[in-house]
Amino acid sequence: MNDSYQIIAVDFDGTLCFSNWPALGEPNERLIEFLKNWKRNGNKVILWTCRAGEALESALSWCATQDLTFDAVNDNLPEIVEKYGNNSRKITCDYYIDDRAVLPDSAFIEKR
Repeated sequence: MNDSYQIIAVDFDGTLCFSNWPALGEPNERLIEFLKNWKRNGNKVILWTCRAGEALESALSWCATQDLTFDAVNDNLPEIVEKYGNNSRKITCDYYIDDRAVLPDSAFIEKR
């Protein structure tokens, strides 16, 4: 595996797209531009969404109209699978971007 890049797993609804599933909405232009620059700098982006079937295809088409492409969709990168010898259900990445994310140290871990 090439350790010279980092991986972001990004959600679709409420994150890339201001939408109310299954409808599509307005783009999060600031995040989309960030991700395109991230990829231009040699990093990887995984679309990590609960969408499947036609809803997923609609999301991918929507992303294409934003000129946003992915290195994987709801899956680990092949080099990650090779490195660890299995394809974990949890996406392996350096950062998760999701509208429902919570930082555990600020919400659930007791300060000592």
